Amino acid sequence: MQDETLTADDRDFVTALASGLEVIQAFDEDTPRMTLSEVAAKTDMNRARARRFLLTLHALGYVRKQQRHFELAPKALQLGYAFLSANNYRSVIQQYLEDITAEIGESSSLGVLDGNEVIYVARSSAKHRLMAITLSVGTRLPAAYTSMGRVLLSQLPDEELARYLEQVKLEPHTERSITDTAQLRNCLEQVRQQGYSIVDQELDPGLRSLAVPAFDANGKLLGAINISTNAARIDFDTLTQSFLPLLQDKVQLIQTHVS
Repeated sequence: MQDETLTADDRDFVTALASGLEVIQAFDEDTPRMTLSEVAAKTDMNRARARRFLLTLHALGYVRKQQRHFELAPKALQLGYAFLSANNYRSVIQQYLEDITAEIGESSSLGVLDGNEVIYVARSSAKHRLMAITLSVGTRLPAAYTSMGRVLLSQLPDEELARYLEQVKLEPHTERSITDTAQLRNCLEQVRQQGYSIVDQELDPGLRSLAVPAFDANGKLLGAINISTNAARIDFDTLTQSFLPLLQDKVQLIQTHVS
């Protein structure tokens, strides 16, 4: 099998599997419980098709039905646990994230790239809250506007990065957000050269973050590790002179202990 991504038109593409996963992903923090009509609308399916997938997922134990409403069942957690258990480096990195929080009192996370988003796969939270939304394992944020996302994008091969830049939609989240593709390309090139990324209030006002790539002992990219701070509390000098060396030390230790 060649290492390539199928398209929906490919004969090996299983449409039913893709649709079933789409139904599972339709349930989120904003819509944890939905009617059949709501699921159909959110997944852009007709009611009959959405009903078949919901009833199949219900029969398999991934969805619960309460009168007119559907919601994910605890068994759905197995899908996430399968990823975490298959990537046993997470427990090692979790300890380093907690060490960072203990040393500087700031939140630290590990993220991986998933399409146009960065997904949190490990996190150590500080007591103070940084964003209106709650950041936790499983949270997805646009890669273009996060320090972890930019680090991970900068690690893509040139062809993959070019494809990403051709199709990504840049939308302003704050007045500081980059909305020009050429500017983002230049930013990612700078991140690639310097080995770290700082994003200052482009996703959420007051949120300033720093990230570096993390590799295993064989040089395989594990993800990006960040430190998230409040812009009013932590200045750039602290980020670059204090927090950056700390992150770099931690990823060196990770590379030593994860094979």
